[in-house]
Amino acid sequence: MDPRKVFETGLLYHHYANTAYPLTPGSFRQYRLTDPAAIEQTLKENWLNTPEMALYVHVPFCQSRCRFCEYTVLDKTSDEIENRYTDYLLREIQMYSAFLRNKPVIGLDIGGGTPLKLSIENLTKIHHALFDSFNVSDSVERSIETTPLIAAREPEKIQAAFDLGFRRISMGIQTVSNQLLIELGREGTASLYKKAVRNIRKCGFKRFNVDLMYGFLHQSDLDLHNTIQYAIDLNPEFITLYRNRYKGTKIESESGGVSLYKAMRQYRLAYRSLIDHGFIANAGKNTFSRLPNNYGTSDYLTKRVIEGMPYVGMGLGAQSFGTDYLAYNEGAVSKKMDRYLQAIDENRLPIQDFYPLPKEETIAKMVSVAFYFGFIDYAAFEKRFGVKFPEYFEEETKFVKERGLMEEINGQLILTLRGADFVNGVIPLFYSRRSQEELLRHYEGHKEECADEQVFLSAYNIEKYDRPSVATDIAAITLRREEESENYRKDQSQHLSILLIKRGEHPFMNRWALPGGFLRKNETVEHCAQRELFEETGLNTMALFPLGCFSGPNRDPRGWILSNAFLSIVGRDDSQLMFGDDAMDARWFDLSYTLNGDQLQIHLEMEDVKFTETLRVYSSFGIFRFEIIPGDDVPHLAFDHAAIIATAIFQLRSELGRTELAFAFLPTLFTLSELQNLHEKIMNTREIPANFRRKMLPFVEKTKEMTSEAGHRPAALFRKKV
Repeated sequence: MDPRKVFETGLLYHHYANTAYPLTPGSFRQYRLTDPAAIEQTLKENWLNTPEMALYVHVPFCQSRCRFCEYTVLDKTSDEIENRYTDYLLREIQMYSAFLRNKPVIGLDIGGGTPLKLSIENLTKIHHALFDSFNVSDSVERSIETTPLIAAREPEKIQAAFDLGFRRISMGIQTVSNQLLIELGREGTASLYKKAVRNIRKCGFKRFNVDLMYGFLHQSDLDLHNTIQYAIDLNPEFITLYRNRYKGTKIESESGGVSLYKAMRQYRLAYRSLIDHGFIANAGKNTFSRLPNNYGTSDYLTKRVIEGMPYVGMGLGAQSFGTDYLAYNEGAVSKKMDRYLQAIDENRLPIQDFYPLPKEETIAKMVSVAFYFGFIDYAAFEKRFGVKFPEYFEEETKFVKERGLMEEINGQLILTLRGADFVNGVIPLFYSRRSQEELLRHYEGHKEECADEQVFLSAYNIEKYDRPSVATDIAAITLRREEESENYRKDQSQHLSILLIKRGEHPFMNRWALPGGFLRKNETVEHCAQRELFEETGLNTMALFPLGCFSGPNRDPRGWILSNAFLSIVGRDDSQLMFGDDAMDARWFDLSYTLNGDQLQIHLEMEDVKFTETLRVYSSFGIFRFEIIPGDDVPHLAFDHAAIIATAIFQLRSELGRTELAFAFLPTLFTLSELQNLHEKIMNTREIPANFRRKMLPFVEKTKEMTSEAGHRPAALFRKKV
């Protein structure tokens, strides 16, 4: 499978290509084992030679189900239902204890849902049953979860958890935006959070984690900034960032309106703020810790993520991951308890789906989860699977290293800051071949792009932004001359390439476009164009030629947005391209055109991508203008960028334009021999106006001097100044 194709598809399907593996609930259907006796036998054989294990107990109760929740949760349950569930959970614990009693347990968590929604009596029963039934060391750091409401109003439950030996506690705040809390179906106020934290500290907890979320359709960057600052002020030891994943939630329909660029931008905002306030985490990691040499997670999660530690999940809908199997308990799909209870009444393990996995799927599962921490540990991988990671994933490792997405440090392949931005493309590189093919199929069958854009536009409010909105766009063109040619005036209309980016943000997400972006305060349009070209493609330029202001009333569906367009002629060097910011790709396209009467056709081609834009040429206010003629298909270029490219073409076609361009781009275009020829032509050509000759000659002579001293084109000298 072509790594580039997998990477790009992961970015396009970013809401689903993440640490949750497999891709869909039905992905492993071909491996499914259904016979209860065969399942139990396979499971016992799997654990026979497993030296250590971890345990996870799921408590599926919440006061109410949040609209972003994807987990197995029951809300508004009675004491009777919770008591009954506890009794059946204890019976499941005994079933596993029958063949796992002596296996060393090196990680134990109770999660949910909300474990502390249970009564103290039920929580105590479960805890004692775990320690009586399994070989759990007292030194294992255990973690438990609460809500602000429980911590604030039922502090006796927090104290009970501490007295039972839990030393890490996690509380979900998610956001402090009142509007967003209402939309998501959560209850929370500043006074409630502060009271909850006071109670947690009073009970003795010194390892306190706050969960926050980002990537919601109606969550602004300011909302997230305020939430991060509020969480920092609560003074927790750990803060964990969860990106909303949408899949299987009540707000899944909003997912198309949230671009990859928004998600990466908000993670970077949070990352920088937390690092600046003394929290520690490598790029891409979800949990930030203020404690030195502490990942900020429980033993269960730390060993599961880094080492791929096999674990048994017990409770409604719980997941188990053995040495070479994956299983889900009853209720994982239905979110109902009846079949779970029925299985235990029939004296069988309450497993809904059991998948014995081939090695490549087990590896993909472990590596996908490893990105929760943002790195793969080579030694842990080799210990788990008996193969070396760089050899098993030779092509993929080369791909991520060459593109600056990951780097090897102290025996780990770790995400860079750039890699953290594009992690949704990185993770699928390590899927199994079957899952990569599934990813491509799912994206190809994804809903129409225009529907996603309508979701985005429904939440977009231009009044939140400075008015008027001003942007820049850059037509970066290479003339593709042969180096040995002495004819710098050779007809170049058939030998052009133009640099395009694939947009990672709405509107026109996934469309090809010119590099560009919005003007910032205290910034000129020239500096904006230079900055955007560098941020989105990795190219620097000191030479920009203005093409004009593009101000068509319907050029941008977001509102009244003007663009100052520039032409920049650069040397083509694919190795320099490093797409970033809100660009998902940056590529050189071969550019040609045909002009018939008042109709201009622009032809763009790159590998397997080929398309044509058609425009009508007319004159207005004494200059050429271009009207894009819609085709039968959706236009390939975003906004009015076809008109900007057409303007650049006409500038290159004009004699006066070529003369002006030669002056503007002299430092980046010409070799020493070409400059000498140019010097002679200026001196000997009568048609060149005297005033232009006076301007041009000193500049040519100075550039010749620089070129002679440098021994190469002086473009590098100009880049050093940037």
